Amino acid sequence: MDSRTYLSMDATEMAERIRQREIKPEELLCAAFKQLEQVNPQLNAVVHDRKQRLENDFQKMKDNQSFFGVPLLLKNISQAIKDEPLTSGSFLMKGFISDHDSHLVKRIRNAGFLLLGHTNTPEFALKNITEPAFHGPTRNPWNPGYSPGGSSGGSAAAIASGIVPMAGASDGGGSIRIPASFTGLFGLKPTRGRTPVGPGAGRAWQGAAIDFALSRTVRDSAAMLDLLQIIQPEAAFQTPLFRGRYTNVMEKPFEKPLRIAFSTKSPVGTPVSEDARSAVEKLVKWLEREGNIVEEQENNVDGIQLMKDYYLMNSGEMSSVVGQLETSLGRELTENDLEIESWMLNEAGKSLSAAEFSASLASWDTAAAKMAAFHESYDFYITPATAYTAPEVGELTLSPEKQAQLRGLMRESDSGEQQKLIYDMFLPSLTYTPYTQLANLTGQPAVSLPIYVSAKKMPLGVQVMAPKGEEHRLLQLSWQIEQSDIWLGMKGNPYFID
Repeated sequence: MDSRTYLSMDATEMAERIRQREIKPEELLCAAFKQLEQVNPQLNAVVHDRKQRLENDFQKMKDNQSFFGVPLLLKNISQAIKDEPLTSGSFLMKGFISDHDSHLVKRIRNAGFLLLGHTNTPEFALKNITEPAFHGPTRNPWNPGYSPGGSSGGSAAAIASGIVPMAGASDGGGSIRIPASFTGLFGLKPTRGRTPVGPGAGRAWQGAAIDFALSRTVRDSAAMLDLLQIIQPEAAFQTPLFRGRYTNVMEKPFEKPLRIAFSTKSPVGTPVSEDARSAVEKLVKWLEREGNIVEEQENNVDGIQLMKDYYLMNSGEMSSVVGQLETSLGRELTENDLEIESWMLNEAGKSLSAAEFSASLASWDTAAAKMAAFHESYDFYITPATAYTAPEVGELTLSPEKQAQLRGLMRESDSGEQQKLIYDMFLPSLTYTPYTQLANLTGQPAVSLPIYVSAKKMPLGVQVMAPKGEEHRLLQLSWQIEQSDIWLGMKGNPYFID
């Protein structure tokens, strides 16, 4: 199979052409690894491949599986493959081998996907760029001088460079939508509880984080949602099953004009680029031409306080992770064992009280109530997915001097001062991505749509949020936009130019 044919197909088309016996899984596998070997030395999207183990997978596959023979990559955190390394982007996890498939991976494997390996992620998925000290930085296929974002940056780069049409991802503060925005992909974050990851692992970041996938097409994400939605009795968070198939409902028109709110204002008071404003304006004008009512409107959620509470949760969660690692390794971890962000969050988490942690989670419920009231008036809420196009590689990674300064300040500070240091440390990154965290903390579904490319030929997505449980309506809207002339996707991406 030639490269042009392989790059032209999404996962749905690959599966259909295999069913029709027009192509063979072996052809797709060969094309996928050929592309990987060609692009990965420059992009560093994939940190581990399973090329030598796939023969065993072939023997277990059945040709009636919905995605029989379609190649897929998974994210190097939480998406465990039995007998394969899973490092979570950390030197501490070097040599760790998973003893089981995660629940999510079992469902993906049972659908017939060929699991090629794992993609790069920042240490413990804590950042909106993918530049772990362990595996090195991943680069953006649109321009390798820039980041593909994070924390699902390796998966985004793998798709946007044509290695695979779809890849596993997770989203705890925008980690699907941010890299989708920076690389021209379609990024859906489902409702909290829609795609649980299995027994004993369902409270990731207290429900802020979900596992799902990134794709180039709406129908691939819809098909993956059909595959992965489930109610697990033991899950910490549950949402009622969607009765029907997302792949069927997405093509249905809305019964009446939509009422939609939008805002380009940063929820944390940081600057917003003209590119981000132009991207939202482009979608707003299209929606109005389609007969919908679109109004500029703020959501009345205190974005700064919400981010403070988000980082407080991160602190507690990171301290819990470090405690588990210390038990597993049989020793106390030092500052030399962790990257600066992980270390600072752990240090801050040590001094948090249970009351502070509980109060921070309560603020999420306040925000969720405000957004539920907001959606009584509006079907959707539109913002930029990111405030800027992608940062340069290294731009948001702290210098050794800055890291040493922060370590010193953390040791000298009390709990309140430590939280301020963390906020200030993340502020340059947050300036790029202030919009996505809201949906994680309220539990709402949201998408990033690839409809804008800047004058510098870098993509920037537009985010659309919907009420909890309404992924089907997000997919309906996304599919309509995908059929329109404002959808750009890979147009302009050098790997997809004929």
